[in-house]
Amino acid sequence: MQPERDFGSTKAKLTDEQVRELIAQSQSGDAGARETLVLFNQRLVWSVVQRFLGRGYEPEDLFQIGCIGLMKAIDKFDLSYDVKFSTYAVPMIIGEIQRFLRDDGTVKVSRSVKETARHIRRARDELAKRLGRQPHINELAEELGMDPAEVVFTQDAMRAPASIHETVFENDGDPILLMDQIADEEQEKWFDRLALTDALNRLPERERLIVFLRFFRDKTQSEVAEVLGISQVQVSRLEKKILNRIRRQLLGEDEE
Repeated sequence: MQPERDFGSTKAKLTDEQVRELIAQSQSGDAGARETLVLFNQRLVWSVVQRFLGRGYEPEDLFQIGCIGLMKAIDKFDLSYDVKFSTYAVPMIIGEIQRFLRDDGTVKVSRSVKETARHIRRARDELAKRLGRQPHINELAEELGMDPAEVVFTQDAMRAPASIHETVFENDGDPILLMDQIADEEQEKWFDRLALTDALNRLPERERLIVFLRFFRDKTQSEVAEVLGISQVQVSRLEKKILNRIRRQLLGEDEE
């Protein structure tokens, strides 16, 4: 399947009833119905692919993998489900792309990120010699003419990821691998994760960065304050505001 990124022929939308009818036809062996469903859901696949860009893979390659997940969703969707097809299809598409990335080996980092990381390392070494200590993020960013957040994200991207075959627990010689934990979490919690991801994506860029540093990189409020160039008290206030906003969104409450 060739990706139609401009969606010129897919601007029209199918109703839920039409989608269900096409799924029933596809599951009965109608190749035309299957092709129509894939065509009208290309935008959905591309929206998922956006989450995986910047890892060293061509977008079109990830699109093709995503379409495999979409077709699996078409084949496996239970028409008795009281849920939209897209709600069912998204985690199937995500899972297919994630399996591809894992099976392909270590997550790749783009050439531009690697080049930026080299500049950061060189500047950090030079600053350390001049200052007689390791430079702070703000000092490093100023030296490079970069945004502090970009420095943090680049350094994080270059960290060696844990192997999915790494043993995280062993009981009587029976190892539990990191891969097992990931699989369990995906099967049991993907609805919650999708809701949380949506809530995070609605946050302004600076607030998303605070959440990322505090809860995904275990930075202290003081460390976050240094990155953003604000006080620890301001970070504390922003954090409370952000968490309250996310809580309201997850509970479906209106914003104040």
